[in-house]
Amino acid sequence: MRDILPDVEKWRSRGERVAIATVVRASGSTPRRPGAKLAVSEKGELAGSVSGGCVEPAVVEVAMQVMKEGRPQMLEFGITEEENIEQIGLACGGTIHVFIEKLDW
Repeated sequence: MRDILPDVEKWRSRGERVAIATVVRASGSTPRRPGAKLAVSEKGELAGSVSGGCVEPAVVEVAMQVMKEGRPQMLEFGITEEENIEQIGLACGGTIHVFIEKLDW
């Protein structure tokens, strides 16, 4: 959280809404472990990472929705044998669960 805190404080001081995405579970080979965070400002600025870039666009899209609606969401990303690399997922073969919530403070 320390690495995203300066950006979050800056966005909040400007009066912007912020969502925080956190890896809450990871299995197999994954680029980030549980506890990894991505902060998203309502203007689309980012701080941190939950996947090293491979699923961030999908996480940002849901984070924007969470900021508007105020309802947290849990997402799961991974690649199964039936899926291919062109779909949103982790190319490394693992699975992550990402919890996204609006920051209220």
